[in-house]
Amino acid sequence: MAVVNIRRDVDDKFYRYRMPLLTTKIEGKGNGIKTVIPNMSDVARALSRPPTYTTKFFGCELGAQTTFDEKNDRYIVNGQHDANRLRELLDVFIDKFVLCKSCKNPETELIVQKLGRTEEIIRDCKACGERTDIDMRYRLTTFIVKNPPVKIKKGKNKNTGDAAGGVGGADSTVERGESPKQDGAESDDELTKKIKAEAAVLNTDTALAKEDWSADTSAEAVKQRTAKALEGNLAAMVINGGDDEGSDDDAHSPYAQLGKWIEENPDGDAKARSIAIYKKAEELGIEKKHKTITVLVQALFTADIIKEIGNYGALFVKMVNSEKHQKALLGGVERFFGFSHPDKIAEVPKVLMAFYQIDILDEEVVTQWGTHVSKKYVDKDTSKKVRKASEPFLKWLAEADDDDDDDDE
Repeated sequence: MAVVNIRRDVDDKFYRYRMPLLTTKIEGKGNGIKTVIPNMSDVARALSRPPTYTTKFFGCELGAQTTFDEKNDRYIVNGQHDANRLRELLDVFIDKFVLCKSCKNPETELIVQKLGRTEEIIRDCKACGERTDIDMRYRLTTFIVKNPPVKIKKGKNKNTGDAAGGVGGADSTVERGESPKQDGAESDDELTKKIKAEAAVLNTDTALAKEDWSADTSAEAVKQRTAKALEGNLAAMVINGGDDEGSDDDAHSPYAQLGKWIEENPDGDAKARSIAIYKKAEELGIEKKHKTITVLVQALFTADIIKEIGNYGALFVKMVNSEKHQKALLGGVERFFGFSHPDKIAEVPKVLMAFYQIDILDEEVVTQWGTHVSKKYVDKDTSKKVRKASEPFLKWLAEADDDDDDDDE
């Protein structure tokens, strides 16, 4: 499924707020022709709005009748309407009913409140804290007032993923012991066996972690330093983890610049390229920032990620040096599988194992991540799917820990 930025004016593939590309299907003919929107629920869920709101908005703007069949997940606009036209209208809906008027962040919640004898609709922004009003002249506001969003309380083992509630999201916790039911995926036992087998042969070479990465990157210099690094003659460079409260959503941010640079410079030996990437991050002043790790996972890896982790392991060994960096790494994994390679989500356990084997993921960090769904890096639905897929690795980790405890007795 194609995925686009919620703010389509933001030309940044590392923008963390994403949604499925709206699709349409024309049914019927003559006076009975209608436009069905097959993935309206998915789009609405990404926006944390009920699918009835977006569908009704299309009807209001196009002067067409709309039909909602929530039980069967069918949302229809009467007449024949081009997908691009509906996407343009969706941008208008997002601007008027989703984005915070102050910070332009989509993490808002609609609140209907009384104002004397009338009602008003407020966007409550969870990002900046501002409350901004909705222009009540839009026809959709009447529908919202009559069908206010339902505030669903979040709690353990309660499903809060119903987009019709108007607050979006997914389970705040994932039940342990459940197996991810992916189409074409292997069973837990089979996958766990494969993980254990592959763990023995994963490339754990971290020689480049002992190299002066900020030095000259000319071909000759790289060749000389690589040879020395392989002999283990250079001392390690210690990089302190830097806290970073800046935004990575701006297309002109150093994070977006680094991601774009990595994609535009795909060639070269993995070791030499790792040095060049580090030097570029250093040039942008983000070599110590945890958000840089998220960008690396998104920009550096391809569908052949398992092998590539071995090739670029030294780069991550050098740059991942705190719990915050590890969490950013896992956030990158969520985006990699959620946005770029959803068809390969069954490989999540192998990817986690590969990172674990090069000793940059702590057991406590990955276990805590695997049992707590979050919308920090992706929408909660995607977050839940990635964590669900990780369960064979978490199971293996728990069993390995139990074995160690038995050995100690």
